Amino acid sequence: MSGAILEMVGITKDFPGVRALDDVTMTVRRGEIHAICGENGAGKSTLMKVLSGVHPHGTYEGRIVFDGEDVQFTGIKSSEHVGIVIIHQELALIPELSVTENIFLGNEVVNHGVIDWVEARERAVRLLGRVGLEVDPDGPIKNLGVGQQQLVEIAKALSKDVRLLILDEPTSALNEEDSENLLSILRQLKTQGLTSIMISHKLNEIAAIADSITIIRDGHTIESLHVVAGNVNEDRIIRGMVGRALDSRFPDHTPKIGEKFFEVRDWTVEHPQIPGRLVCNHSSFYVRRGEIVGFAGLMGAGRTELARSIFGRTYGTYLGGQILLDGREVQIPNVQAAIARGISYVPEDRKVLGLNLLDNVKDTIVSAGIRRISRRTVIDPEAEIAAAEEYRKAMNIKSASINVGVSTLSGGNQQKVVLAKWMFTQPSLAILDEPTRGIDVGAKYEIYGLINRLADEGKGVIMISSELPELLGVCDRIYTVFEGRITGEMSAAEATQESLMRLMTDTAAA
Repeated sequence: MSGAILEMVGITKDFPGVRALDDVTMTVRRGEIHAICGENGAGKSTLMKVLSGVHPHGTYEGRIVFDGEDVQFTGIKSSEHVGIVIIHQELALIPELSVTENIFLGNEVVNHGVIDWVEARERAVRLLGRVGLEVDPDGPIKNLGVGQQQLVEIAKALSKDVRLLILDEPTSALNEEDSENLLSILRQLKTQGLTSIMISHKLNEIAAIADSITIIRDGHTIESLHVVAGNVNEDRIIRGMVGRALDSRFPDHTPKIGEKFFEVRDWTVEHPQIPGRLVCNHSSFYVRRGEIVGFAGLMGAGRTELARSIFGRTYGTYLGGQILLDGREVQIPNVQAAIARGISYVPEDRKVLGLNLLDNVKDTIVSAGIRRISRRTVIDPEAEIAAAEEYRKAMNIKSASINVGVSTLSGGNQQKVVLAKWMFTQPSLAILDEPTRGIDVGAKYEIYGLINRLADEGKGVIMISSELPELLGVCDRIYTVFEGRITGEMSAAEATQESLMRLMTDTAAA
């Protein structure tokens, strides 16, 4: 590892009413894994979009020096031409196309003006081998898991003779096994001379894999840390990110748990496309007022399917089971009925299920609770503005105003908008599916505080999370799910990561 392959000097980028980057400077050494850390809205993704040409030269101030030469990228193609490839947080794969077609999409293998599919397939097999992925190159992408799709994205980058690979939150949607596999691939590619830049909120991964770290806060470079020099751990990174030490990752909370008010009995749901496969297999559980109930399970265990099927039967084919509110059976056949019964659902996929990216912050926040700001079916504009401003401040959403489009916000701030949207309905039961996915440690702390406040108001909270420390730190009681079945229940005080994992893999039952 020697010399710098990349220098970004004095990068300043403005959006209407907002300075996203202010004199940011960063140096990446050849052959290293360089991490970029910062709170949501700090400017990490914007900086990488400047580097990759998404924000072309002329739309920002400052210099980019790559491999010793000043470069001025006019778009993604021009940055890829010199070997800089970015993999965005939302994967850019087409589900219906094959693995080979996706790898070479826009970079086709051409022979005499015609695509050479035989050569393309052979190259695809070699590239898949480099990332350790054994799948059918002719099979459609939609048949692969999220972790496998991430590896296809890396294979796609390698097909472009990549010299600097940028990964934006590459493990945010992966379980622990897939995350470790991806990090292992990055380490392997590093031994082959590939330089990588990784944005991540998972500080344990950063501390484990990064050679150097650049910390950005509010659009400014705060510091650069060399991990190999030592004394760099999660707490040290947090101090740089938030400007203070976080003595505890989770707010202190004394629960005030009341009586049982929400109960699900023998809930059974069939997969929407695979007849006979039960995604919810005779599941039963309950929630008490003021209680935070966690659901733990490996990816594909059926946690999200259970939550969505309860919330107005928005997933799968209902086969049987009961929902009881305050001891009385109720029917919740659709989303409108769920909202009317005081149930809200914050989905794990904010882009697809949580937001209309054409809307602004104001319209999104009030969209699920229109009746609260309407008089005789007519929306009161003043009440709408007041409500949106109240929740923007309460959720600490970083936006120039409530009139900016949600598509312009950082991923973490988009997640806060989704939370605000459903909190505005004033639910008695809030179902939160991966509520802190893709959110920095400081914002996580804020959301944990919000969850505690909901419980203190006597509401019930269901929290689905793939991070066991999070469930243990926030919840009062935890259910485990395996292959559509609820396999166990433990109080958070008694549970450990090991005991939960045994139930999540059903080894305790076996």
